[in-house]
Amino acid sequence: MKSRGDMAGRAGDERHRFPGHEYPQVIPEPDEVRPGGRAPWAHLEPAARRGLTVERVARALARRGQAGPPPELAPPLGDPRGGGSGASVLVALFDEAGEARVVLTRRARTLRAHRGEVALPGGRREAAESPWETALREASEEVGLDPAAVRPLGWLAPLSTAVSPRAIVPVVGALATRPSLEAQPDEVERVFTVALTDLLAEGAFLEERWRREGLPGPDGEGFHPIYFYRVPGDLLWGATARVLTDLLTMVVDEL
Repeated sequence: MKSRGDMAGRAGDERHRFPGHEYPQVIPEPDEVRPGGRAPWAHLEPAARRGLTVERVARALARRGQAGPPPELAPPLGDPRGGGSGASVLVALFDEAGEARVVLTRRARTLRAHRGEVALPGGRREAAESPWETALREASEEVGLDPAAVRPLGWLAPLSTAVSPRAIVPVVGALATRPSLEAQPDEVERVFTVALTDLLAEGAFLEERWRREGLPGPDGEGFHPIYFYRVPGDLLWGATARVLTDLLTMVVDEL
């Protein structure tokens, strides 16, 4: 896969994938890009996309049967190379002004992989850890989130990426109030929060379909759906956008 080879988001950069929206990331250049589908919630009126509280997320997880601990993973979602049992990320939510907000980070540009990208707190699972324990430990290390402040709500569908077959298990937790967080500079450049309702706003979501040489796609032509979210001063995409799309689709399904 080719790279744009420079920082995207500068005014006048003709290589910028989303003109008019600035973001300090390099977005990879696939071999072929096609337009994707509409947002799963495109049929909803703006008023129906508000009021997504932590309680609504908890009800949706329970309705899906995903309110308990995540199941044990088996191949192919396990890591076929051995040496660990995958990774976990934390979807940490808290209510503010009647809307749930999610804690996000921008990864340090000095990291080897996914440098400068927006991510959920998380990382590789250590021996004997559950996905929940991994997510809490990583969130504490990366942004100083107190594990005792997080109430377990449930889990989302495990996923893997083109970069690594290692399974990523998203776990969802609730915070009683806005947390006091501090980025660990070796791993995290910035920590911030976004309201779920802002991710549902008109124009925030975009889907592209990417084909990359040597990587099979789920459709007959080798294309993968890639999700993006435009937020002020940044861009969510990749595995983070997939996790949040699963969460948002689950919540709006009851509408």
